[in-house]
Amino acid sequence: MNLTARFHAAGDVRLAEEPTPEPAPGESLVEVTAVGLCGSDLHWWSEGGIGDARIAHPIVGGHEMAGIVRGGELDGVRVAIDPAIPCHECDLCRLGHPNLCRHIVFAGHGFKDGGLQRYLQWPTNRLHPLPDQLTNADGAMLEPLGVAIHAADLGHIALGADVAVLGAGPIGLLLIQVARAAGAARVIATDPLPHRREAALHYGADGALDPAAQDFVAALADFTDGRGTDVAFEIAGTDAAIESAIESVRPGGRVVLGGIPSTDQSSFPAAAARRKGLTFAMVRRMKEVYPRAMSLVTAGRVDVRSLVTHRYPLTEVAEAFATAEARAGLKVIVEPSA
Repeated sequence: MNLTARFHAAGDVRLAEEPTPEPAPGESLVEVTAVGLCGSDLHWWSEGGIGDARIAHPIVGGHEMAGIVRGGELDGVRVAIDPAIPCHECDLCRLGHPNLCRHIVFAGHGFKDGGLQRYLQWPTNRLHPLPDQLTNADGAMLEPLGVAIHAADLGHIALGADVAVLGAGPIGLLLIQVARAAGAARVIATDPLPHRREAALHYGADGALDPAAQDFVAALADFTDGRGTDVAFEIAGTDAAIESAIESVRPGGRVVLGGIPSTDQSSFPAAAARRKGLTFAMVRRMKEVYPRAMSLVTAGRVDVRSLVTHRYPLTEVAEAFATAEARAGLKVIVEPSA
């Protein structure tokens, strides 16, 4: 039997024993070992949806996943599970944008169950074998690292660039490390939570500011010597963070929007953005970056392991969501096979 955790409505996640899934041709059965709770999962938990998508039927959430293949050609192999299943046939896939696939299927979204269950059937070609030096939790962390890598790609970080990261949650903290690995000269981070500002400094930021502080704008200007950063990454999902990104970046710079707002609307000071002639980019998940993510971790260029501050068995999934929603630590991991 298969223990599952299904969302029924906001704040309503129910455990149930269900039949173990049967993999179809081209699929593998994976025993799920680690699932990271993402900010987008918290939208499903606290709001019953994300953006314009709502819970249409009870669904298993979770898309930051790792596991062990049970049976088939990869039997016994530990894998990271790419949560996105593009068609590889539409015009956008052929143009090299599988994250924008017109027919994409994504774990824990729509009608596709995600990783908060003991067993998961998944396309074998979306499984990435993990090297021995990576733990199961490391494997789950490759997905948010992949999002950070994709955001960095959209930001066009040049060697010696100055970078701002607005929002020091797990993806923001990974982005700080990726920016450093990409050759950024200086990185400034912002977050309203003291423990996240402290973490930002630990993971490579040169400064960490409180956006609620009275002298925030002056401190931001002081860090950039009045010139502004070359690129600003908004990873908080708030209008205030977008405004700070616009404030921090130099004229002609880039603003990359990676945060997910609690509603389907965002706004920003258009006049300031227009006067600066800014270029905006939107982060939609990631492209095929798992090999790059794995290389950064195995080479010691990015630390994903110490970001994991809380672990829960699947039977305590509600407590896991409550901890993640409280932002008490950094990354919360659920271990369905524990």
